[in-house]
Amino acid sequence: MHVAGRIEDYALIGDMQTAALVCRDGTVDWLCLPRFDSHAVFAGLLGTEEHGFWRLGPAHAADAPPPTAARRTYRGDSLILESEWDTPRGTVRVTDFMPPRDGAPQLIRIVEGVTGRVPMRSALRMRFSYGRVVPWVHKHEGRTVAVAGPDSVWFDTACETYGKALTTYADFTVAPGDRIAFTISWEPSHKVPPALPEPEQSLEATEEFWRDWVGQCTYHGPYREAVVRSLITLKALTYAPTGGIVAAPTTSLPEEIGGVRNWDYRYTWLRDAAITLSSLLRTGYREEARAWREWLLRAVAGDPENLQIMYGIAGERELGEAELHWLPGYENSGPVRVGNGAAGQLQLDVYGEVTEALHLAHMTGLSRNDYASLLQLKLIRYLEDHWEQPDEGIWEVRGPRRHFVHSKVMAWVAVDRTIKLIESGDADGPLEKWRELRDDIHRDVCEKGYDKERNTFTQSYGSKELDASLLLIPQMGFLPPDDKRVIGTIEAIQRELSTSDGFILRYPTSGEDAGVDGLEGDEGAFLACSFWMADDLAMIGRVDEARKLFERLLALRNDLGLLAEEWDPRLKRQVGNFPQAFSHVPLIDTALRLTASGAYGG
Repeated sequence: MHVAGRIEDYALIGDMQTAALVCRDGTVDWLCLPRFDSHAVFAGLLGTEEHGFWRLGPAHAADAPPPTAARRTYRGDSLILESEWDTPRGTVRVTDFMPPRDGAPQLIRIVEGVTGRVPMRSALRMRFSYGRVVPWVHKHEGRTVAVAGPDSVWFDTACETYGKALTTYADFTVAPGDRIAFTISWEPSHKVPPALPEPEQSLEATEEFWRDWVGQCTYHGPYREAVVRSLITLKALTYAPTGGIVAAPTTSLPEEIGGVRNWDYRYTWLRDAAITLSSLLRTGYREEARAWREWLLRAVAGDPENLQIMYGIAGERELGEAELHWLPGYENSGPVRVGNGAAGQLQLDVYGEVTEALHLAHMTGLSRNDYASLLQLKLIRYLEDHWEQPDEGIWEVRGPRRHFVHSKVMAWVAVDRTIKLIESGDADGPLEKWRELRDDIHRDVCEKGYDKERNTFTQSYGSKELDASLLLIPQMGFLPPDDKRVIGTIEAIQRELSTSDGFILRYPTSGEDAGVDGLEGDEGAFLACSFWMADDLAMIGRVDEARKLFERLLALRNDLGLLAEEWDPRLKRQVGNFPQAFSHVPLIDTALRLTASGAYGG
């Protein structure tokens, strides 16, 4: 009996339209078809084997747990996973991948004998609608197909298969040189069957795709391995047909094991997508930037006054939140949620992140788009009338709105970058008026968001709480790094928001400061915030300390270089949705800063 592994036990494979998570024991526990935000076909990650899985590995006793791979790695700089098992009868390798899509989405698994003769088993249990619906499984012209409502999944292999206990099995033995392929393909149930897969040709094409894509990377510094793996992960989170970028390919992986902070991240947050775009641009990837800019213009359309903080991957606006009561949740961390009610929140910082991304695209030579410039001007006109409002802030609090300092700082960023656009001659606007607006916002933050007695900026106007988002003040150019208020804020966050192992919390969630986010329970150290701290330490000249923190953060990655959203300092494990763009982006940015400063060991 397989149970879901620790979050860091999973590998990511994907085709830039959806993604699967593969555990160390060869079990695919999560896969949504045909898109990131579609219903899961394998939802065992959030429940049990009854909710869908696909295990492929050495045969084992029914009452024993599946054996875990002795070794696993990605093939070079790709998203092709190779796992090897050493058994008493020999060694076997399984190669898992999803070819960039040219037709039906496919998950291909190739078993290869290395030494000896190894008995193997494939156990495939498809459950549609997040594990709720048992499909009709039958044979069609020699192929196995599972059908439920609008969906069909086709299972192809040269091995003989049989059904037992609503599961499709294949038992076989591999010897050195044997290569046996298994493929599932999705197709709308009313259409003709998908083409027969060509696993070996698909493997070759997939490897070539990743080799060519990684070859565009302009970073060649000492942290190249970590940077390239993060870039590949970000590319995997990009929905190729539209250019939208999901925050993570999963829903409801908990921020606290057993807690309620479980959210659906399979959507495009403007903030996450904008910072992802910035990292891609800084490392040579302009095509992704162009595609995202086109996605943004379609999503916002002619209505920037009603800018949402997040959209569906094709620009959908309705992302209603619901709970899936039949799923117990990852390690019984309920509820399991799909959709996200935060889509209707007011988060003023988003205007700054979007404008900063458009500014960087402009500065790196992305071809001019007149509507992008027009959109930027419209966003500032909206901020003129609304920047003084309280909002829910970067962390999407579900408590009362507040005047969050980070939100005001990012409003300043939006105005500042638009002024620069006008000054460059690529847009027209009321320059003097907006210079005054920029000064007004700056003055307001420094007067109302700064605690003179403690020499630190605070989470919101008039509050005593700190917030790790304040670490972005020098990175956004709101104040220079050597400003005493910046240094005081960095040191205050180190004192008050550090965990026992030196990583950074977003804000207080326990004790007398609890309740700002309107939620019960606690959470782990937020990895993005810890990278921000390393960035800031480098900016204020504490480069050796920055490097040591950065390399300790790199050590939190799993064996494949992947990071979830948070780190639980008590349980010493990753928590939150996985893998998380908002963790991999600042990893890249900090690596670039440390490389530029020469602050690295060896």
